[in-house]
Amino acid sequence: MSLVHKFIQGNDFYVIDVNSGVVHAVDELVYDLLDENNLKEKEEILKLNKHTKEDVEEAYSELKELIDNELLYTKDLYEDIALNDKSKSFVKALCLNVAHDCNLRCKYCFADEGEYKGCRKLITAEVGMKAIDFVIKNSGPRKNIEIDLFGGEPLMVFKTIKEIVEYAREQEKIHNKVIRFTMTTNATLLNDEIMEYIDKQMGNIVLSIDGRKSVNDKVRVRRDGSGSYDKILPKIKAMVEKREKSKQYYVRGTFTRENTDFFEDVKHFADLGFNEVSVEPVVLPADHELSLREEDLPTIFKQYDKLYDYLLEKHNSNENFKFYHFNIDLQGGPCVYKRISGCGAGHEYLAITPDGDIYPCHQFVGNEDFKMGNIFEEDIDNSISENFKKAHIYNKPKCKECWARFYCSGGCQANNFNFNGDVHIPYELGCKMQKKRIECAIALKAKEMEK
Repeated sequence: MSLVHKFIQGNDFYVIDVNSGVVHAVDELVYDLLDENNLKEKEEILKLNKHTKEDVEEAYSELKELIDNELLYTKDLYEDIALNDKSKSFVKALCLNVAHDCNLRCKYCFADEGEYKGCRKLITAEVGMKAIDFVIKNSGPRKNIEIDLFGGEPLMVFKTIKEIVEYAREQEKIHNKVIRFTMTTNATLLNDEIMEYIDKQMGNIVLSIDGRKSVNDKVRVRRDGSGSYDKILPKIKAMVEKREKSKQYYVRGTFTRENTDFFEDVKHFADLGFNEVSVEPVVLPADHELSLREEDLPTIFKQYDKLYDYLLEKHNSNENFKFYHFNIDLQGGPCVYKRISGCGAGHEYLAITPDGDIYPCHQFVGNEDFKMGNIFEEDIDNSISENFKKAHIYNKPKCKECWARFYCSGGCQANNFNFNGDVHIPYELGCKMQKKRIECAIALKAKEMEK
């Protein structure tokens, strides 16, 4: 089990004490002295002919003192708690699939272009309201509830969404809850009325576009095969301009094998004036023409390095620009349980389909082995919920040994299952990209905290 992780970003040396989460910016001598699980012998370092004996002696002594005082190579305090957790789970977030249909035909879509392995279907107000009742009932003592309006394309049922949200606003008052809605949309159906409504009712809005026109129009296409960039960009700009500084949004893209130079897409978004950006790796079967592969990793890692330099430059110039995957908190957050279990899919986070079927998350929708029940029925398959709750990092052998375990929380359960047939075995390519992102994020945050 890794107790310390060290890495170089730019010209800087970093050491993470894995179990405590403390990050140390160090010099090259300290970097050389530390190994994953032990302090190296002084003689081994002197053989490198890089450091004087006096400097090695002094640094070694200081590090030994930190170790003796249990401030370095610290022990894991959470394993026994996680393995013996008998607490009841309460639902805190819901992915409400309001539309199993879409007006685009994105070539990488995990949801079968909105169909979700079944027939195309739109949610009714009755199902949406019942879903609100379901999440309130199963939220227990939790006051705050998150509901993501998802698809397909959710704005295909805008009128129904308004009925669902209106009902939720009534029910949150009755039950003393706070329901925060978010929406993920391809922006094609945005108009003045819809944008005004979204701005008032959505805590967050995720606007999908895949980057430069040449990139977007190869993969994010309409039914006739034509590109969507020219139609959606003006609408996304208008929606972003409508959001005040205190209101959240993300312009979100996906990079595939077609654009492993995705730094250029992030920069493109920044040049357009968007300051909340997410560009995420596609997840597809290895034989798909757009899938990312092991041989792409060196190129992808270089893009993340470019992003690190770019964001550091933005920070040093006091420019407000955020890249979603480089957001990280080095001062105690998120909570311990989230670091161990991740998003809570299957027990704290659920997905509901237009028919009212319940799944662990939107990426399991259509897989009958993971159907947990229906919101119109009393019986829910709690065994699935329990299995997901127990699928934390301490029950994932590879994760248990990994330095990044408290940052990635064992990865996406759906990706793990889809690639390995088991939620306990991490999706390896995703792990490698995640580790690189974590290193960049930690180094960037450390630099920001220096100011």
